[in-house]
Amino acid sequence: MRKRKHHGYAKYGYIFSIPFMVAFILFSLYPIVYTALIGFTDLKGLGMTNFHFLTEDPFRNFKIILTNPSFQQALRNTVFLWICNFIPQILLALLLTAWFTDKRSKVKGQGLFKVLFYMPNIITAATVAILFNALFGYPMGPVNDLLVRLGITNEPVNLLINKAVAKGVVIFIQTWMWYGYTMVVLISGVLGISPEIFEAAEVDGANRVQTFFYVTIPNIKTILLFTLVTSLIGGLNMFDIPKLFLLGGPDNATLTTSVFIYNQAFSGSYMYNRAAAASMIMFLIICVISAFMFYILRDKDEELRLREIRRQEKKYKQELKAQKRMEREGANVTQ
Repeated sequence: MRKRKHHGYAKYGYIFSIPFMVAFILFSLYPIVYTALIGFTDLKGLGMTNFHFLTEDPFRNFKIILTNPSFQQALRNTVFLWICNFIPQILLALLLTAWFTDKRSKVKGQGLFKVLFYMPNIITAATVAILFNALFGYPMGPVNDLLVRLGITNEPVNLLINKAVAKGVVIFIQTWMWYGYTMVVLISGVLGISPEIFEAAEVDGANRVQTFFYVTIPNIKTILLFTLVTSLIGGLNMFDIPKLFLLGGPDNATLTTSVFIYNQAFSGSYMYNRAAAASMIMFLIICVISAFMFYILRDKDEELRLREIRRQEKKYKQELKAQKRMEREGANVTQ
């Protein structure tokens, strides 16, 4: 009788994962490790290949960056711009999610609306920056033309030299570009909720507002956490719009940490070591804040349930050990 060969299918999983692992090591892991290393060196200057580790003061680059007024201002700007665009973004996305997922309000042409709301996220940042630069152009621009026609101003005004206006436009662009993506993520989370829960709420007499706040929101808590963390990571890495729109101006009003890092590495004296140190500082800040958010927004009921399961398992093991010990003692007495 011929023996049937046992095929190990697990190896195919490892084989299929090789392309991803190679790409991850080359394009993600290696740059992160290399950036972390050159933050402790004197590497600077275009085309320079020789560098030395700062053995006397390894954290010199980090100290210089942390005490740099431009970096401090860039960090403040980054946090301010992210908070001011995330709040209206998440509120608008939640409102649209409630509108699209409520079966009692039959919205016609939902597919078209979703495409229109998501479309700004598809447009490239360079295109959006050029568009808004043209809209706020001076002296000829649609916004200036409208202000003069409405009699708000007597003559064209160079709006983009005003710090508040520049920040406001960047905040609006970021909100406009990303609220559609946030909406799609939240809608996918709501669609994953069992319809029976909504039917039970409707039978109990809950109106739309009560259903949204007491049924929908608690059931998409994990999706909201994902949205918050990914928005945090993207917001603290904000680069394209501030760089392409006004190059971080006017007077560093829209300078973000990513633009600061770019300027350190690729302009002036090409301070690769300081740019790497600033990158690692931002990496640590993002990791700490993300971990804090995960801790604050953790599922406490699930955590209590897991603790109770572990406690019962521990109690069961102790009882099992005690039973075995009693059996051994009984056997010894019998002998």
